[in-house]
Amino acid sequence: MKAGYALLGVIILVLTAWLGAGVLGWHTLFGIVFPYLAVFAFLAGLVYRVLRWGSSPVPFHIPAVGGQQKSLPWIRDSRVESPSGSAGVLARLALELLTFRSLLRNERVELKRGEKLVYGGRKYLWLGALAFHWALFVILFRHLRLVTEPVPSPVLFVQGLDGFFRLALPTLFVTDVVILGALGFIVLRRVFQPQVRYISLVSDYFAVLLLLAVAVSGILMRLYFRVDAAAVKELAISLITFRPAVPEGVGFPFYIHLFLAGALVACFPFTKLVHGAGILFSPTRNLKNDSRMKRHANPWDHPVKTHTYTEWEDEFREPMKKAGLPVEKE
Repeated sequence: MKAGYALLGVIILVLTAWLGAGVLGWHTLFGIVFPYLAVFAFLAGLVYRVLRWGSSPVPFHIPAVGGQQKSLPWIRDSRVESPSGSAGVLARLALELLTFRSLLRNERVELKRGEKLVYGGRKYLWLGALAFHWALFVILFRHLRLVTEPVPSPVLFVQGLDGFFRLALPTLFVTDVVILGALGFIVLRRVFQPQVRYISLVSDYFAVLLLLAVAVSGILMRLYFRVDAAAVKELAISLITFRPAVPEGVGFPFYIHLFLAGALVACFPFTKLVHGAGILFSPTRNLKNDSRMKRHANPWDHPVKTHTYTEWEDEFREPMKKAGLPVEKE
């Protein structure tokens, strides 16, 4: 049911864009107003989330590590898995953001040999996540050709590398196939794996299905529903230069793709899709594991009235002597 509600929401978005831009001809609304509103919602939501994360108290020093902490000189420490310095923390964050290293461990829990609990990783989940994120990055990088004139040579190089198969005309990009396969895997895993399905919310299904709808609409727009690429580029450049103008001949498939992408951008800060930025603010990832070298006190602790042993002994010295108990001061 949760997946059904999410799918219904995506279908409503597609029908809304088709009705508004394709039937009623509201090109200005779907080509100018909605994209600007989506970007505003994205920036405002992202700033709100970052401020919330930055202002959240971190009372305890809780880095989650997977290696030996630095201690004695003759004990070899893990400088990345259990960093004691800033360089190790930066390397750890970079590996997490670029290779999703934490997905390689402690994702699977099984009982083996009776009651022995064994933790392990799922390589196919790591591979699917890696394929999706890097394919998405390459696709977004290729889209820079729509907002630049002349097109930078790195963009042309990546585009040529991505379409090196050239099995058809227009070119079939490798990242198009990869992102469809990765998103299909993520959807099927969320639907058919009981543990994941149990904890999934409607918003989780909606985010993944919306990503899939954006990818499918973009691929169909380029391979089947042909649109005027020059008009699309003219519209894109007019939007980023804040001189918006809707050219003729764009075609309603582009407005559907743009509306779905705008909906994804607008809801991005308010869903779990923003986890990439959240990693940078996670105290389990961005703290040094130096608790053996430095005492970390909770700055939010209320002041506590202490009573030291010296004060206690001064108060009870005579009764202690009479009872035959040793004292530090006579």
